[in-house]
Amino acid sequence: MYISTASSSSSALSSILRARSRLFASSPYLSRTFAAPSSSSSPPPVSGYRSLSFSSAVRSLRCSVPRWSHGVDWRSPIGLRSQIRAVAPVIEQFQRKIATMASEHPFKAHLTSLPKPGGGEFGKFYSLPSFNDPRIEKLPYSIRILLESAIRNCDNFQVKKEDVEKIIDWENTSPNQVEIPFKPARVLLQDFTGVPAVVDLACMRDAMNKLGSDSNKINPLVPVDLVIDHSVQVDVARSENAVQANMDLEFQRNKERFAFLKWGSTAFRNMLVVPPGSGIVHQVNLEYLGRVVFNTEGLLYPDSVVGTDSHTTMIDGLGVAGWGVGGIEAEAAMLGQPMSMVLPGVVGFKLSGKLHDGVTATDLVLTVTQMLRKHGVVGKFVEFYGEGMGKLSLADRATIANMSPEYGATMGFFPVDHVTLQYLKLTGRSDETVEMIEAYLRANKLFVDYNEPQLERVYSSYLQLDLADVEPCMSGPKRPHDRVPLKEMKSDWHACLDNKVGFKGFAIPKEEQEKVAKFSFQGQPAELKHGNVVIAAITSCTNTSNPSVMLGAGLVAKKASELGLQVKPWVKTSLAPGSGVVTKYLLQSGLQKYLNQQGFNIVGYGCTTCIGNSGDLDESVAAAITENDVVAAAVLSGNRNFEGRVHPLTRANYLASPPLVVAYALAGTVDIDFNKEPIGTGKDGKSIYFRDIWPTAEEIAEVVQSSVLPSMFKSTYEAITKGNPIWNDLSVPTATLYSWDPNSTYIHEPPYFKNMTLDPPGVHGVKDAYCLVNFGDSITTDHISPAGSIHKDSPAAKYLIERGVDRKDFNSYGSRRGNDEVMARGTFANIRIVNKLLNGEVGPKTVHVPTGEKLYVFDAAMRYKTAGQDTIILAGAEYGSGSSRDWAAKGPMLLGVKAVIAKSFEKIHRSNLVGMGIVPLCFKAGEDADTLGLTGHERYTIDLPNNVSDMRPGQDVTVTTDSGKSFTCIARFDTEVELAYFNHGGILPYVIRNLTKQ
Repeated sequence: MYISTASSSSSALSSILRARSRLFASSPYLSRTFAAPSSSSSPPPVSGYRSLSFSSAVRSLRCSVPRWSHGVDWRSPIGLRSQIRAVAPVIEQFQRKIATMASEHPFKAHLTSLPKPGGGEFGKFYSLPSFNDPRIEKLPYSIRILLESAIRNCDNFQVKKEDVEKIIDWENTSPNQVEIPFKPARVLLQDFTGVPAVVDLACMRDAMNKLGSDSNKINPLVPVDLVIDHSVQVDVARSENAVQANMDLEFQRNKERFAFLKWGSTAFRNMLVVPPGSGIVHQVNLEYLGRVVFNTEGLLYPDSVVGTDSHTTMIDGLGVAGWGVGGIEAEAAMLGQPMSMVLPGVVGFKLSGKLHDGVTATDLVLTVTQMLRKHGVVGKFVEFYGEGMGKLSLADRATIANMSPEYGATMGFFPVDHVTLQYLKLTGRSDETVEMIEAYLRANKLFVDYNEPQLERVYSSYLQLDLADVEPCMSGPKRPHDRVPLKEMKSDWHACLDNKVGFKGFAIPKEEQEKVAKFSFQGQPAELKHGNVVIAAITSCTNTSNPSVMLGAGLVAKKASELGLQVKPWVKTSLAPGSGVVTKYLLQSGLQKYLNQQGFNIVGYGCTTCIGNSGDLDESVAAAITENDVVAAAVLSGNRNFEGRVHPLTRANYLASPPLVVAYALAGTVDIDFNKEPIGTGKDGKSIYFRDIWPTAEEIAEVVQSSVLPSMFKSTYEAITKGNPIWNDLSVPTATLYSWDPNSTYIHEPPYFKNMTLDPPGVHGVKDAYCLVNFGDSITTDHISPAGSIHKDSPAAKYLIERGVDRKDFNSYGSRRGNDEVMARGTFANIRIVNKLLNGEVGPKTVHVPTGEKLYVFDAAMRYKTAGQDTIILAGAEYGSGSSRDWAAKGPMLLGVKAVIAKSFEKIHRSNLVGMGIVPLCFKAGEDADTLGLTGHERYTIDLPNNVSDMRPGQDVTVTTDSGKSFTCIARFDTEVELAYFNHGGILPYVIRNLTKQ
């Protein structure tokens, strides 16, 4: 049977949709498996969207490989491009063909063949040059990717010809905040965000079932990759057995979650799950999952990705457009909904010169972060260019791209050039694949060749950095953009001790700053002072993808060991590589043994200390800190150092390059001037200085050249597809509807769709709401929804204890994201949060306004809900900054919060609030709760129109209080689509209601 792309009436279209549903429901092959044609065959010709033979599709199905593996075969000449999921699954092919049945593709005339040098063709593509429009020639490369996607997906319904014109005319339209749709090529998840995403999909299936519709319509329509990397904790450190011991504990704690994810990989089509112990999601994405160019059944197009981790932006270093979105948005993208976004401005960032000897990529990224934060890039793309690009390795670029959330940009983009192609070959992509990528990108004007004259592109604004101006630095003690030059660290530290409590202050009285806390560590005398390092961790995706800084850390350890320096035993040291490749090149270089000697044994492959999975400190160390109120320090090679994130007992947290992490671990304190003071005393009794252990650029380059080999990438990722014995032994049910266990403390059916009907609830204002919490500036998603440890006295702990969970088995909030009962209780549970209702008291409590009682936020919220009283939140600037954490919106919704009134929002969090039906309001410029005299003890009424048709993005809204105050706010519904979501009570109910109509 063939489906043609000829025009068809709407009734015929409906008939085919119903037939498609019956076919997939009845066929175990079509409903459970994706098509994977042989990569050795030439792609068939494309005409518009080609006809599809069902019989041939069924014959080509491969059912013998493990479901989670996607049949990956790295030995095939096409590799990932065709064999993971670059070949569209049958369901996606149907979706595309049906979309074009109503009318011919508006841009079919621009479909162009890409010939192979030796004859034949790579495939066909929608050609940007064929438009002969001089405006396209001037577009930034990042905008060209949005343009190509709009052209290719144009159906005059979800994506219209007018949208294409808006992007072509970017120079004139982008300043006007115009809205465009974007369909990413794939979606990326990690397990912290992936578990709730799969929970939501399972719950949506149940909702479809209850509404009398086909539950199997809830399926990813684009490739979804889920890497389990956020569950490993540093329980065991400084041990050769640490990797296995921590993985055993990881599976003991998370067996239920992992089994649920494995069920999801079989129950939902088009979903790849990479098992635990494989690496950090962003490094796996960079080295393995990133396609750069898709070849889907002979149709070529750029790779693009949205991910539920804000550091998805790391892939931008590979020339793949990608950024973080909330889990709620990602779920909608999986289900075929276009992402509605404001056409962004693009900051052109010109790089020139070369880094000095001794300066690392981490120093560069901290400098870039500070520059861009000062420039203001929220909601914008940053595109890097200039002659300095050739001096940056792909890993250096990925380091800069990774920290886009820290400088506030949607992405920091590096267009594909020769350096990108070299990296693709290094990481095991085949010559034929790289040849196809280069040919396509050149033909479609998406490739930068710095050997050719550069046509000047237009940017919204410009920045420039001479790489020679970058100096060694760190960032902290509480925010990633508070850069401190290394030469100023000691003076900055003393200023922090003196300053009042804040981002750069601890308010330690002068007479207590030199206090020494003496204690016994494993029978030996030990002592701690303010600024002493108790955690030194080489961790996080930012740096563990970069061979130069990882091997540089090994060289520091080697020099220190040879000179007789040793890290103090009470410093919790750890090394969590981004992938198994790092282990291979550290072993190849012979440097791992020196890292081991300094206590930096490998503890696991995943995101550890940077996400708060740092594990417990030794009881004696913890007691010394708490009993003496020591401002202890952590130094980590991560990207986040917000209060309470790394560890509850480390109040000062500094981001640094891996070599600097080792250096500070050796020094044992951040209270040191490396230029003047010795790090320690060597075996010959002489003082050892920083300069004695710091490697030269030539030393690092030499070891990188000899130790990082393509074969390492191939062998590492071949092993990934085989899983590991513990993962492979997990047994999961085969049903496509999930059987919820009411007694589970990990996976729980959320109440989002309870009593849902086919009719949307409509717009809702807020009347006489109480203020649940009143915050100042820079409240992060870590404050709103912690990912780290569950405090023993918290409402979440009480809930777990009541269900028979021992404290040692609490695990983390991040690992329990599949249980809404735990996460609602964990909302605003950060022990460092400051709520103005408590008059300066720090902690996860609030005032129940009607009674004046001080309660945990959860308990106060439940009291309001029981009484039928709505609540709102007051906040300052940058509300919701940090990780793209969907629970930071889900949690407040479950607590009964109806609106958040803030000075400004982080973009992902704002969209997540809309996605959960919460109204985001911004104070007018120059106003905030303090200037308006709001204390949070008032009752608030927000006046919204009764009908969504009477609302518009960014409109003014009046807020009145029972104290007689009235003020105007801006409703931060930024697009018409967001208003539609709000009308339905959120994005997921909107998707469900739409799918029931198909």
